[in-house]
Amino acid sequence: MTILLFIPACFALNMAPGPNNLLSMANAKRYGIRTACYAGIGRLVAFLGMITLAATGLATVLHTSEKLFFLIKVVGGLYLIWLAFQLWMADPSDSGSEAPGGSSLFQLAKQEFFLAAGNPKAILIFTAFLPQFVDPTGAVGLQFLILGGLFLVLEWIAIAGYAFFGKALRHWFSRPSMRRLFNRICAGLLGSAGVGLLLARRE
Repeated sequence: MTILLFIPACFALNMAPGPNNLLSMANAKRYGIRTACYAGIGRLVAFLGMITLAATGLATVLHTSEKLFFLIKVVGGLYLIWLAFQLWMADPSDSGSEAPGGSSLFQLAKQEFFLAAGNPKAILIFTAFLPQFVDPTGAVGLQFLILGGLFLVLEWIAIAGYAFFGKALRHWFSRPSMRRLFNRICAGLLGSAGVGLLLARRE
């Protein structure tokens, strides 16, 4: 019964528009669905680390430590703004056969990783949301393993879904002027998320 409640609630979180999903969409438009999905592995690695921390109880330290939480918030917000700047300045005439500035698939995966790791909301998901579905009287470690595995599978589906949507947009924005518009819309959203993260108060 807990799993039946967890899956739809978790999938809603996975599919919610956010910086990482927006980045997957932009990567798919520029480099293709396969590249965007492979780059998303970086995000899954970051989330796997957070799930491990939550399972071992170390995430509670991050949740309760004001200084650590503030540091993560600042780093995450600044990184979002930096990505927004890069996307804003991207060459719209580039067809996307190669990553800008000689970036490799590994570098795109690193972007996904740091974007996920620098988002304190993700930490709160694993410290506040995931434990709600864990029965403290049962095998806690095994439950975190199952729930965490389901979360990562659903996150992978979200990555693919946003990647397919981004690929579709690639055909709509075939002209450089339209690609510039799309890049700057995405940059504006990423930058707004970064500023919002920097200004947000901890609840």
